[in-house]
Amino acid sequence: MSSYKTPAWQRKEGQNPEGGLNAKGRASAKAEGSNLKPPVKSGKNPRRVSFAARFAGMKGPMKDENGKPTRKALALKKWGFGSVEAARNFANNNKKKKKQLKIKNTA
Repeated sequence: MSSYKTPAWQRKEGQNPEGGLNAKGRASAKAEGSNLKPPVKSGKNPRRVSFAARFAGMKGPMKDENGKPTRKALALKKWGFGSVEAARNFANNNKKKKKQLKIKNTA
């Protein structure tokens, strides 16, 4: 049994230095009941659209005080976006449009 109190996905050993989680981190999260999948790097996959919509609204810097990319910037890059604006544009152009109900005029 491990001597760590926190699961691997919350520690450095479960995180990919290039952003997101590595296989060990995903396995650790799965053991706790999560169903995480690796990032979708291109295309119009609904998971990618959803990711872009969530991250487009995230606050926070893309670089830390030392000039290194933050986890947010690394995650965006891993999903194929160079900036928050790119993610926002992708999400707005690819999210499903809500259908409006047509109301019959009986008058």
